[in-house]
Amino acid sequence: MASTLQNAIIFFRDFGLFDVVLPFLLVFAIMYALLEKTRILGFDKDAKGNEFPKHALNSTVSFVVAMLVVATNKVVTAINTALPNVVLLLVSFVSFLLLIGMFYKEGAFDFGSAEFKGWRVGFMITILAFIVLFFADAINYSGNKSWLDFFWEYLIANYSGTVVGAFVMLIIVLIAVYAITKPGKPGGSN
Repeated sequence: MASTLQNAIIFFRDFGLFDVVLPFLLVFAIMYALLEKTRILGFDKDAKGNEFPKHALNSTVSFVVAMLVVATNKVVTAINTALPNVVLLLVSFVSFLLLIGMFYKEGAFDFGSAEFKGWRVGFMITILAFIVLFFADAINYSGNKSWLDFFWEYLIANYSGTVVGAFVMLIIVLIAVYAITKPGKPGGSN
């Protein structure tokens, strides 16, 4: 027997809350925030000469983009599939940082300080890689195959091929170029 809350979730799912309303609100909010922050569509001036974004234009463009996203079933499915995994990743990293903070000295744990620069960059790269993987797994390429499935099958079938070899060589060259050209520490020593 389903509980009252389970019935409410089923009602909201049938109503389209998860497939229409929430993706619309998410895309609208993100687009509006980006347009307001970047002022890419221009700005107005008040009587004192202060600049502010064109709110009406930003909200109209955000509304149209959000409606177009909701109208495309593939995009909504990708959002609904990938975002829970992204949130799980975020919770995992916050839990990991809490564990690190538990063993760290007393006081504020400033992960943004220069002391943790390497860790911070490593976390950013790891999070970006996982988010790309989550979305690649959520977007269907053909039928029930995702982009990640297609890439993985191609990699397994052609692991000794020219494309994979060139990709590995490119990664090695990029790492070598970064290692050679990375900025040194102040005072002339690397």
